[in-house]
Amino acid sequence: MTEGGGARPEPRYLTLDVLRGITVALMIVVNSPGNYQTTFAPLRHARWHGFTPTDWVFPTFMFVVGVSLSLTLGQYQTDRALLAKVFRRTAIIFLLGYLMYWFPFVHREAGGWVANPIAETRIFGVLQRIALGYGLAALIIRYGKDRGAIVFSVVALVGYWGILTWFGDLTLTGNAVVRLDRAVMGDAHLYHGEGLAFDPEGILSTLPAIVNTIGGYFAGRFVRQRGASWETIGRLMIPGVLLVGAALAWNPSFPINKKLWTSPFVLVTIGLDLLALALLIFWIDLKGWRRWTRFFEVLGANTLVVYLVSELGVTLLYTFRTGNRSLYEAIYWTVFQPVAGGYLGSLLFALAWLGVCWMVGFALDRRGIHLRA
Repeated sequence: MTEGGGARPEPRYLTLDVLRGITVALMIVVNSPGNYQTTFAPLRHARWHGFTPTDWVFPTFMFVVGVSLSLTLGQYQTDRALLAKVFRRTAIIFLLGYLMYWFPFVHREAGGWVANPIAETRIFGVLQRIALGYGLAALIIRYGKDRGAIVFSVVALVGYWGILTWFGDLTLTGNAVVRLDRAVMGDAHLYHGEGLAFDPEGILSTLPAIVNTIGGYFAGRFVRQRGASWETIGRLMIPGVLLVGAALAWNPSFPINKKLWTSPFVLVTIGLDLLALALLIFWIDLKGWRRWTRFFEVLGANTLVVYLVSELGVTLLYTFRTGNRSLYEAIYWTVFQPVAGGYLGSLLFALAWLGVCWMVGFALDRRGIHLRA
């Protein structure tokens, strides 16, 4: 499918597709356990300060968006073509995220179906952050060039530290992120999964998240320019280790925290992403170990569609009921829990749902359909 405004289609790059596919696979697994109360610890987010493998998933998606950006940003011959594409893609992904939280637009109440009020729909979220990270990173890199992107990243990370320190504390209820979100959007439009109004993808914490996308852009451009080699791997690993070290050194004064998306969290996740990218280049490009990649390549070729299918499908399973349980709960408690028990059954449920979503991606890929916003 040819892009408008003189741009060529996004090139296919196996290592990128695999990294993208691994990321969306992990997102589906951690978002769709059969029972949240019996989920293995590595597949749960840190309660507040701290870091688990699950906390690494979402920022990696932001990083991958930046890698993709490095493949396409230079293809636009005019600013008009670039701006049209950036604003269009940003708006579509943001709107899809908003509609995903509003879906299925109705709920059962007093034995009937009642419309979900738009006044209580969450405004920000996962896709919304991806949209803003992509759009703002593209504009910063295009018009600020390398120097502007680096200056923005440093100012954003240090400035975010200052804002969270000066305008609140680092508790769930007293941080500057929730204060701004509540003042601008009100409690009804925020995420309530923490037991109160607090959005881990809110307005203020989007600022440091943009840096994850910028980091992915620089990494992707470097790999594209230098190619797959031992030198490339080494020059990805060195800054990766340094960033992880810097994050750990910063952690005592500004804790690593995914829900606040703190600056050390940005550094540690970019560092780990650089190490992961180096490892994939070693396996796939240098060693040619590609027999295992097909599963993830399918997911990476239609990431947005697969993710939407996974989220909307879970929503539907929770919406419809059988007896006093949702279909989601009924499937887990009647199929997976009796066979494998609590923790393993919960994991098997998530893997089974991943398989369902993969089949959708496979059907599209087999027909040569690769959908992009």
